[in-house]
This record gives sequence, structure tokens and C-alpha cells, in this order.
Amino acid sequence: MGQSLVKTYLHIIFSTKYRKPMITDDIENELYNYLGGICKNLDCQPIKVGGYINHIHILCRLSNNITIAKLLQEVKSNSSKWIKTKGIQHKNFYWQNGYGAFSVNPSQINTVINYISNQKTHHKRKTFEKEYLALLKKYQIDYDERYIWD
Repeated sequence: MGQSLVKTYLHIIFSTKYRKPMITDDIENELYNYLGGICKNLDCQPIKVGGYINHIHILCRLSNNITIAKLLQEVKSNSSKWIKTKGIQHKNFYWQNGYGAFSVNPSQINTVINYISNQKTHHKRKTFEKEYLALLKKYQIDYDERYIWD
């Protein structure tokens, strides 16, 4: 086979350091656009970016020219530097170490888009911690509770 054909959709989740409510209304839309721009610049087509006060969800198509680890390193480091330029209230902004990245079946893209779009409503009922643990269970990912919230 002469071509390498890849189409991998990812649902990426990561939180602010210690899950502090640092994503304020005044910055959230600009932050989501900035995160999507980083993905796009890395040839990882953003489909939906959103989140809540203490975490981010990114649905994107992963480029076959970058690893998930490199994508997240670029997304988190560049956005953290950028947000600190947005005012004194953001000077202590940091992302938590680690992330979750889950493959998404193309038939489920609209479901994930809706899920990300409804984060504010969703988190009236469920904390980020419970949401994240539920996703780990759904995707049958083994984890060590001692290290998951670093």
C-alpha cells in the first residue's frame, strides 16, 4: 500500500491546576478559540472546543504527523503562556499535569459535540472529577487514584 491513510478523532480533556475555577466568563470563548487555533496550526482540525470553569474538552481530528503527547504539550504550554497575558487575574494560571485522550467513533461525533456544548448544564449535576472518572470507566482505562489528580 503506497498511501498512509488515517482519520482519528480524539476527545481530549484536561483541567486547571488543582481544578481551580480559573476559566472565567470573560476569557472562556477567547480561550476556546485560541486552543482551537493551536490545534489547527498543528494540522489537528478542531471540531469543538469547550469546557467549564476548571477544565477543557477538545474534539479534534488528529494529524498523522504528530503524537497525542506532542499535541497536548503544545496546546497546554502555549495556551498557558497566552492566558497569562490576558490580565493580572490570570497571572497564576496553570494547567494540571496529564490529560485524558479518548478515541471517538465517527458515528459518535455529533454526540460528543453536543456533550461539549452542554458542559455548563452538565456540571450543574456532576463535578469534573465524577465526569472524568466516568469517562475512564466507560473507556475501560486503568488508573491509580493516587496520581490521577496531580
